[in-house]
Amino acid sequence: MGSVNTYKSKLIVFLLAVILTIACNDKGQKGIISTVEPDNSVPFINYKILHSFPHDTAAFTEGLLFHEGHLFESTGHTNAYPESRSLFGEVDLQTGRINTKAEIDKKKYFGEGICFLKGKWYQLTDSTRIGFIYEAKTFKKLGEFHYQGEGWGLTTDGSYLIMSNGTSNIAYHEPSTFRLVKTLGVTDNNGPVNNINELEWINGFIYANRWLTDDVLKINPNDGRVSGKLNFAALLAEARSKYAGSAEINGIAYDSLANRIFVTGKKWPVIFEITFAH
Repeated sequence: MGSVNTYKSKLIVFLLAVILTIACNDKGQKGIISTVEPDNSVPFINYKILHSFPHDTAAFTEGLLFHEGHLFESTGHTNAYPESRSLFGEVDLQTGRINTKAEIDKKKYFGEGICFLKGKWYQLTDSTRIGFIYEAKTFKKLGEFHYQGEGWGLTTDGSYLIMSNGTSNIAYHEPSTFRLVKTLGVTDNNGPVNNINELEWINGFIYANRWLTDDVLKINPNDGRVSGKLNFAALLAEARSKYAGSAEINGIAYDSLANRIFVTGKKWPVIFEITFAH
């Protein structure tokens, strides 16, 4: 019996030593021994569909915005779709048709984003480095402006014209001279984010369609960081269930008067009214 008790005592001492060693290591080295990888992704923003409206499937959408409670859309022409045109105008939400206010020669220009600021409309073109300016009410052409690189999306914070060109940079321009004021580099947790496309300013943040994805990014204008994203793969799937020719999403518009947000895409048969925390 004596030898058994001695063995038990030694075993108890050994086990206590092991437990203390594990406890000390765990207390002092939690960050070192952890095998859980940190989440490096941008959080998704949940949204809900409120209503849907018809949209012209001939419209190759390049820009979407609200002005004084009315929805406006700009489109571009591509030879792949002979019926497409480079124009912008007010959207009839009963029919989806665009009441054309201005149109440019589709043989020369590919229409891109539009913006309204301080009594004037501004319209970009893709690769010709020329933009057009129109009077607020009559839509009479007032002049042109020029820029480096391509013209993709356009929005405003109320002071500057904010423009994308398909890279990871967003440019701020002074509206009267189109002087470049600053460039904002868009980044997420993995570095620069390219293919920034159609833009919308919503409550102090820039929301940007990312070309050839189903995502709209929420960008902090102070530092260019992507703080969240909305994924609209489900909306694209619904659009294609109604019209197989529906292409990528490319249009987000915020009605600040009624707190409404609309989204659509190139050649979609539908415009969705959605809601999310913003």
